[in-house]
Amino acid sequence: MAVEFGLLGPIEARVDGRPVDMGHIRQRSVLAALLTEPNRPVPVDELVDRVWGDRVPQRGRETLYGYVSRLRQALRPTGEVRIVRRPGGYVLEADPATVDIHRFRDLVARARAAGDDQAAALMRRALELWRGEPFATVDTPWFHGLRQALERERFSAELDATDIRLRSGSHGELLPELTTRSAEHPLDERLAGQHMLALYRSGRPADALTCYQGIRERLAEELGIDPGAPLRQLHQRILTGDPALDLPNPNPNPDASSKPEPASDPDPDPGSAPRGRSSVPISRQLPARPGLFTGREQQLAELDKALDAPGGTVVVSAIGGSGGIGKTRLALHWAYERLDRFPDGQLYVDLRGFDPSGDPVAPAVAVRGFLDALGVESGAVPLDVQARIGLYRSLVQGRRMLIVLDNAADAEQAAALLPGSAACAVLVTSRRRLAGLASAHGARLLTLDVLTDPEARELLVRHLGRDRTAAEPDAAAVLLEHCGGLPLAISVVGARDAAHPDFPLAVLAEELKDESARLDALDAGDLTADVRAAFTVSYRALTARAAEVFRHLGLAPGPEIGQAAVASLVARPVTAVRAALRELENAHLVQQPAPGRYRLHDLVRLYAAERAREEPAEGGDEALLRLVDFYLHTACAAAGLLDPHRDPIHLSAALPGVTPQEPADHGAALDWFTTEYPVLPSTVALAAAAGFDTRSWQLAWALETFFDYRGHWHDWAASQRVALDAAERIGDRSWQAAAHRSLGNVCTQMGLLDDGHHHFRKALDLYGELNDPVSQAHTHRGLGWVCDQQGRPRDALDHSQQALALYRRTGHQAGQAKALNNVGWLHIMLGEHRTALDHCAQAVDLNQRIGDRHGEAGAWDSLGYAHHHLAEYTEALDCYRRALVLVRGFGDRYGETEILNHLGDTHLAAGDPEEAGPAWRQALKTADEIGHPAAGELRSKLGGLPQAGHDEKL
Repeated sequence: MAVEFGLLGPIEARVDGRPVDMGHIRQRSVLAALLTEPNRPVPVDELVDRVWGDRVPQRGRETLYGYVSRLRQALRPTGEVRIVRRPGGYVLEADPATVDIHRFRDLVARARAAGDDQAAALMRRALELWRGEPFATVDTPWFHGLRQALERERFSAELDATDIRLRSGSHGELLPELTTRSAEHPLDERLAGQHMLALYRSGRPADALTCYQGIRERLAEELGIDPGAPLRQLHQRILTGDPALDLPNPNPNPDASSKPEPASDPDPDPGSAPRGRSSVPISRQLPARPGLFTGREQQLAELDKALDAPGGTVVVSAIGGSGGIGKTRLALHWAYERLDRFPDGQLYVDLRGFDPSGDPVAPAVAVRGFLDALGVESGAVPLDVQARIGLYRSLVQGRRMLIVLDNAADAEQAAALLPGSAACAVLVTSRRRLAGLASAHGARLLTLDVLTDPEARELLVRHLGRDRTAAEPDAAAVLLEHCGGLPLAISVVGARDAAHPDFPLAVLAEELKDESARLDALDAGDLTADVRAAFTVSYRALTARAAEVFRHLGLAPGPEIGQAAVASLVARPVTAVRAALRELENAHLVQQPAPGRYRLHDLVRLYAAERAREEPAEGGDEALLRLVDFYLHTACAAAGLLDPHRDPIHLSAALPGVTPQEPADHGAALDWFTTEYPVLPSTVALAAAAGFDTRSWQLAWALETFFDYRGHWHDWAASQRVALDAAERIGDRSWQAAAHRSLGNVCTQMGLLDDGHHHFRKALDLYGELNDPVSQAHTHRGLGWVCDQQGRPRDALDHSQQALALYRRTGHQAGQAKALNNVGWLHIMLGEHRTALDHCAQAVDLNQRIGDRHGEAGAWDSLGYAHHHLAEYTEALDCYRRALVLVRGFGDRYGETEILNHLGDTHLAAGDPEEAGPAWRQALKTADEIGHPAAGELRSKLGGLPQAGHDEKL
């Protein structure tokens, strides 16, 4: 069996070309960690560190053993690869050549020792092994470090490959690639030298000198250095026009070897030529070369790769993408750049698969056009369609030709026009994903996405002019933002600007800012320059079911939506919407960036919403309510798993057609919130704007614990302000009080102490009016916290003791545990450490009895703090480590930051600064990511250490 492992991209394994399931991402990361060093023992502790970093689960080794066992089972059928346990650790026994990292390094090494012709091929093979970011989605420090090292190796290999291509005279085709790469690596002198040389050899010495001036200024400003000697010498040689920079003439006597191109090729078998054909003329049917083409370097390389692939069948590349994405422009640009590869001619037909003014071109009509171009007399054209196609295939047999089938309606239409000759190449463009061409004819599918930010900016500059965009950079940025990288939208902006070159760009930018009129602004008065018209053509080709789903997607808040949410939105089973979503994806109206997750381009979303308004479905007002119900009921179920001791709220039954998800456990709940996080805050606001005030308040309530765990303070505050407004509109004082209390919590978390105190007092007053002692107790706890943060420990203790008394009176055990911990903490703040130990120990015990891990973690942290101040450092460290295990188990990043900060303090107080440093560095990393107010304090502590130590696993 042929076994291959891929690490230069998502981790994957293949046997005989077929993918093999190696388990979930953490299990695959174990495989990857071993594959990086095949046939060498990797110690268990080192393997654990590689796979989990500082997030090792409580039973890390046992979990690792389970992963290894399952990997052994998955690898057993290969008969060639196995994982064995040796005294030094685990060894993965395999041929290094089966792993793409080692093949890449071997090919690069061989290329560097070979002559240019062989080296170019070896480098190309090496770089083609890369499928994306190495070990994609694995995020531990060890993998991150190795990923960065590999990216450096790749960059070095790319530079070597560029040197080879420059020596071979490919400077012209290298220029776009070098321009983009130079922007990505603005301080790399070797790359700058390559760019300068390519510009000079392309007849642009002034641009080459400008390139040198740019890097010289950047090096001086950012690094305080001058360019190195090699770059300075190249600069001087360009200034003097050194002939040595020119390529040697590969053909010093062209007249001696050049021959005029014949008007037509001789018929290889004149006796078998069809009637009416004496010779086949060279046809040049391509439309005019597209102007202002920019970017698409990767896609152009993919087309080259397909053309150069070995094999004995016709090469077919199918370019797919949404309307206005630039499929035809890419195909024609590539064709014109490679005309020398098709000396026997090029055939072109617009199949009008999505033409709003008529039906798609029938194969009989298209092939008749080809026969005319190939010189077949009209009287010799067969009447039978299959006979025509057979004649066409006979005429192109053995000829090096390019056939461009533009705007195909489907795979069947394109397949009828495929030649039978392996000497021909075919480019097909379509708004649909032509999977049938791939399965039946081996077509390489190439899907176009929007332009990258640099590509989009360059295209806009080429339309508007560099001076014009530089004069109004803010307006240009707005234009780019709202065009969203769609080439057609940028071209429409260029056309509208060309019609009124004296108008400021800000005028057009203001039009695009208005979401309700944005599609109107992207209309230059012609069907070929109208973004709405481009989308309409694709929309009209949908089935009724897919069109219905598409319209509903325009109601969703974005930026993406899951399959289950779509099912609730349209009130259909997941199985029913899956086919519609697949059709929309094949039509390139939606993208699927992750399994079961769907995203619409911003302009497509606006168009979908427009269609929903113009074609309202019966009961359409309930669609948005169903979507809100889906998120609300699922979020409440997940919130109950994150904090099972939180006081619940009552939900009304979800609308018919809504199918909420039920996360299985704490981890699944946290995963659901993390996945849906980009859409949840906007759903709170959307529900309120639609008049669903009750649901808006309830959804905001359900998000609190997740926002707290992950440090999403601003989203928490914004959603609670919406909730407070909703509660006030409803007139529900209990909900108003809850929103004030939540705002008190988040404001205090953010260090906005006066605001926090204000909201807590408002909540306490309302709960007093409502005679709600449990909620009064919750609010007293909050006031105790904010008073403590304000430096008023006596007031804080008074509030905490009031909370404890209320909890005891009402029998609220979870509240009692939290209040005991708070009282203990405040005794510490007042220097009463022995008293604090008693309260904190009671809090630990009560939290353990009721199973509140979050409360238990806080109590261990407080207990550790008390031991620290009694100079009982061993006990303090033990308490902090217990707390750390708990908070990492349920994903509380705010709590983890606090505990790591305290842990570092105790290490330092115990005379061990080398252990303090790693704890503080980990705390600072998380604090910076979530905006924790202790970030500045942690930086000061790290700056005061005698020297930086090395992080160790905690």
